[in-house]
Amino acid sequence: MPRRRQLETNVPWVQLSTTTADWKRADPKLLGTMLSQLHLIRAFEEKVLELAGEGLVHGPAHSSIGQEGGAVGSIVGMRSADGVSGSHRGHHQFLAKALTHVSGGEIDPRALVSGEVRTVLQRTLAEILGLAQGYCRGRGGSMHLQWFEAGALGTNAIVGGGAPFAAGNAFAQKRAGTSDVTVNYFGDGASQIGSILESMNLAAAWELPVGFFIENNLYGVSTHVSEITKDTRLSIRGQGFSVPGWRVDGMDPLAVHLAMEEAIEHMRAGNGPVVVEAEVYRFFHQNGPYPGSAFGYRSKDEEREWRERDPLTKVASEMIALGLITDAEVAQVRADAQAAMNDVAAELIEADPDKAGRNRIRPELWPETDFVNVGVRGDASELDGLTVAEPAAHAGEWRDVKFVDAVAQTMERRMEQDERIVVLGEDVHRLSGGTNGATKGLAKRWPERVLGTPISENAFAGLGGGAALDGRLRPVVEFMYPDFMWVAADQVFNQIGKARHMFGGDSSMPLVLRTKVAMGSGYGSQHLMDPAGIFATSPGWRIVAPSNAADYVGLMNAALALEDPVLVIEHVDLYAKSDRVPEGDLDYVLPPGRAAVRRAGEDVTVISYLSMVDHSLEAIEQTGIDGELIDLRWLDRASIDWDTIGESVRKTNAVLIVEQGSEGTSYGGWLADEIQRRFFDYLDQPVQRVTGQEASPSISKVLERAAIARTEEVVAGLERVRAGFGGTN
Repeated sequence: MPRRRQLETNVPWVQLSTTTADWKRADPKLLGTMLSQLHLIRAFEEKVLELAGEGLVHGPAHSSIGQEGGAVGSIVGMRSADGVSGSHRGHHQFLAKALTHVSGGEIDPRALVSGEVRTVLQRTLAEILGLAQGYCRGRGGSMHLQWFEAGALGTNAIVGGGAPFAAGNAFAQKRAGTSDVTVNYFGDGASQIGSILESMNLAAAWELPVGFFIENNLYGVSTHVSEITKDTRLSIRGQGFSVPGWRVDGMDPLAVHLAMEEAIEHMRAGNGPVVVEAEVYRFFHQNGPYPGSAFGYRSKDEEREWRERDPLTKVASEMIALGLITDAEVAQVRADAQAAMNDVAAELIEADPDKAGRNRIRPELWPETDFVNVGVRGDASELDGLTVAEPAAHAGEWRDVKFVDAVAQTMERRMEQDERIVVLGEDVHRLSGGTNGATKGLAKRWPERVLGTPISENAFAGLGGGAALDGRLRPVVEFMYPDFMWVAADQVFNQIGKARHMFGGDSSMPLVLRTKVAMGSGYGSQHLMDPAGIFATSPGWRIVAPSNAADYVGLMNAALALEDPVLVIEHVDLYAKSDRVPEGDLDYVLPPGRAAVRRAGEDVTVISYLSMVDHSLEAIEQTGIDGELIDLRWLDRASIDWDTIGESVRKTNAVLIVEQGSEGTSYGGWLADEIQRRFFDYLDQPVQRVTGQEASPSISKVLERAAIARTEEVVAGLERVRAGFGGTN
């Protein structure tokens, strides 16, 4: 028989509950503040449901009624510099953080509504109604509430989507040398999601001061927690990652507060992340003013039992028993909170003159419609004052270099000049510069700034986003292959790409995402895509795609100076290419809106990027067609050089867009559409395109070559253009 020994995690995991002595020992001001916040949040949520019932809330109304104890108990002791991020059901978390911030952590229930408190209530309600005076200027609404000044990092409509950003904020806090912490709130439904578990692992490995706060309200919409996981004690999730856990009754705000005191002490001491699970209950359905029993998935008896444990009643009864407040005073707190909400709502709505007995939003409070696209990206003014140089016009000395060495040297120069830059990715710190040498020498000089990550793109991409949103760091995230973006699609597109605009247009996102196109390397269907087409149709991202080393320097320098997320695409065919860069400090930039004409011509405008620029030049020479070759360099909608394209189209009256990758995800589709709408009057034939095939490249060398475009396919494309002119040049 084999010998067996029971293994233990040796990670603390405790159930914490309060005693009578805890309530007696509690600071009366703390209890009064909790009672005040609980009533303010409850009255706020009731007003939201009332307005939703009138049809004045555009979109969902995910109320937190019943769950207030978890948010208030956990946040009331935090600093303003501590961060919190929440879920789609996040009004209570946002309000608890904002109220704690403006009140300095103390609210007297007998003087409930100060001017600052009233402003928080009104601006939050305005945001939920989609109005210009809201914290995100009406763009965030109910599910995207952010106020950086108060440490409210943003609530999140993607279940589990906020955890990587929270880890990134904690990463920035730790690197800044503070003892501040970040807490991410999510529910039972999110506790099994990859972004949560990946972030928990990464936070533990790097000992980040981030708390994973689980509001276990038992239901994901209508699905009971017992239906989705074998062990419904959700705080057990931390045990596998050596993360200590606390389990607590979330209907007892003091118990939550005491558990969070211990958890926060653990984080502030530099001991890494924590998990806190609060058992709470939402009194209403997932969305709207009806209880779950109205939809058949909960019983009225169950709802009644939980309502008898209302956190507002719990705190009030304990305070009354201690002689700290009377029944009449509690009733007055309730009345004052409701009156405050009636007052702030009255300033946002008015009687509808066209519908008797109905209300409407005051028309003057809506955002101006011309604000719709403001803040998708910044205006690139941060590049003002930097040295702009066109390498093709360089008249000085040149230095020979391989393209991939120029990549590493450019990053080295920027890291020398900007200590905020950190490099994150799989193996970037090993193998003499990662898998291709693009980070050569960096880890040796800055081992604390070049960090190899777990294989968890979702977590480390989002961590980079959270760190960038904090503003104290400028992350450079590497995806070893662009296909891996699909693993991290939520963080890349829903979070990083949308954050600036979604939260009002002011939040910068200085992040660079590096990746390489590897077509021709034999790595097959899941490693070889060109990501340009996907990113070009996704809001918020800028895209650069250099075709030579000298351009790479200027484009990467610009990317690392911008306050927007920038995708930097490289190509393996260029890495080993013998190239050159201007002699000197490599500090020049190539700003957005700067394409390069690589060859002047009269017959057709050929537009390309990356390695296909060289293939296009070869094809033009082979056919004898007098093509004008434009190297885009900047590919995104906001950065593309329409002036250079337009000048060429007006001259040649024909366009051929050249790219290497698969037809279905190609970049040229949207570009062709835009060119035909902008320059239709100057085109003598439809815009022609060269792409790969519909299939992704295969492992077979023969099938891979058949799937992608190179010089021969560009030659065929040029011949189609020639045929469109009746067979003449």
